[in-house]
Parts: sequence; C-alpha cells; structure tokens
Amino acid sequence: MSTSLFLVQMLNGLQLGVLLFLIAAGLTLVFGVMDFINLAHGVQYMIGAYLAAMFVGWTGNFWIGLALTLPAALMVGLVLERAVFRRLYGREHLDQILATFGLILFLNESVKVIWGAAPLSVPTPDLLSGNVRLVGGVLYPVYRLALIGAGLLVALGLAWLVNGTRVGMLVRAGASDAPMVAALGVDIRQLFARVAGFGAMLAGFAGALVAPIQSVEPGMGDNLLILAFVVIVIGGVGSVRGAFLGALIVGLVDVLGRAFGVPALKLVLSGSVASQAARSLAPMLIYIVMAGVLFWRPSGLFPAKS
Repeated sequence: MSTSLFLVQMLNGLQLGVLLFLIAAGLTLVFGVMDFINLAHGVQYMIGAYLAAMFVGWTGNFWIGLALTLPAALMVGLVLERAVFRRLYGREHLDQILATFGLILFLNESVKVIWGAAPLSVPTPDLLSGNVRLVGGVLYPVYRLALIGAGLLVALGLAWLVNGTRVGMLVRAGASDAPMVAALGVDIRQLFARVAGFGAMLAGFAGALVAPIQSVEPGMGDNLLILAFVVIVIGGVGSVRGAFLGALIVGLVDVLGRAFGVPALKLVLSGSVASQAARSLAPMLIYIVMAGVLFWRPSGLFPAKS
C-alpha cells in the first residue's frame, strides 16, 4: 500500500463524510427537536443540486448560482414544512414514514417533469479547477479539497450557532423537552419551521456542492439518505457534534473499506477468496460499525445532552 494512495483515499473519505454531515446535521436536528422522521430529506439534497444546475445555467456563474440556491432551498424546506410536515407532528412514526416516502415519489417525478429525466451537469468554477500535487506526485482536484474545507467551515459555524446563540439554545432545549419550551412562551411551531427550513438549506447546500463532481439526476439523494440515518445512529440523535464525528467515521470506513478490503484480506486468505469476500464485506462495513455502536452505546457515541 503506497502512502500516496492511502492519502488520496483518506481525502475521498473526508469528502464523503463532509457531504454526509451536511445532510445528517439537518436531519438529526429535525428528528431530535421535532421527533419527526423525514425520509424526504434526501430529496431536498437532490433539489439543491437541481437548483444549482438551474441557477448556474441561467447566470453562467457558479458563485452567483450557489448564492441563489441557498435561499431557494430554504424556501423549499419552509413550503414543505407548512404544507406537509406540520400536519404530521405528534402523529405515529409510521404515519410520518409513509407520508414522507410518498413525498419522495412525488418530488422525484416532479424534477423529471421540470428538468427532464436526463442527467444534468454543472461546470467546476474556474477558481477551483485544476489539481494539486500530493505526496508521491499524485494529483488531487482542488475542488474536492475546497469541498472538504467548506464542510469543515459549516461545521464550525453550526457548532457556534447551536452552542453560542439564543436560537441554538432554544433548539437544544426543544430537543430535550419541547413541551416545556412551548409552556415557557416560545412559539414552538415557528421554531419547528426554522429547524426544518435550515435543515433543508444544509441539504440543498450539499447538493449544490456535489453538482460539479456528480451527475444531477432523479433519485440521487436516496442512497445518501440511508447513510445519513446510519450517521445519526452512530453519532447520536439530536447531536450536531455526533453528526459530524459520525459522518467522518462512516465516510472513512466506507471509502477505506472498499479501497483496501482486498489487500487486507489477502494477508489471511487466498487471492480469489479474498476478492470475493471483500466485495461482499465492503458494503456491509458501515452497518457492522453501526451494529457495534448500538450494542455498546445504544444512544450513540455522542448523544445530545439532556
């Protein structure tokens, strides 16, 4: 195993972890504060990518398109909260799952009607095009490094927002005891709407960031939604810190497991058996980690303080 290859795969794992954090942070706040299971959160990631493709195409500038995508994704989240989610608060989780699953089907078909079924692409901004030379002479795209940096900055900003502002205090209090917060005179519906809208904006931001390096197509958020729920289980429901660290764990385990599973198993198994076993085990690694966490820490590694 070369140092350069390991470094590249570590960066790929960090990139996946950052994207998962942007999705899981909003999802864990919605679940922790509102006790609401939103399966449509992955669709909001997809909508963010489509909005970025549309605005970049209209303006011809990636940065202006990104700036327009954020408030548009926020508005989509607020509309969904008012039209659909608000009617599901306090109902059984099964009702929430069925309703938001129906919303997934509706929105996936809607983007096909609006933008077509063919994949769309977003050009990489000129400022972040090109590559940097890593250890061993390996080239790595500048945009992917910028994506990692943007995710880390968002994580720091979100940590300050949740732990250092009055809105964050209300969010943390709502996650611990929403009825008590409402009894103290806080408009809990308005708080829920803010959390849902902000979570949608984070998911849309993740979709906009990934648009230049991945095809924008219907259903692109479905698989990431599953990984986001794994992140929440590992990190702890309602915990932003848990979402961040859990996302990094999932991203690194998934990427490194797929990249180095075969060489690792060849140390103890023959070549063909190792290859077959690695292909079977690699997709399961994050779920094995999740099962271990549930066994030892049922509330997650970093649960929200109550």
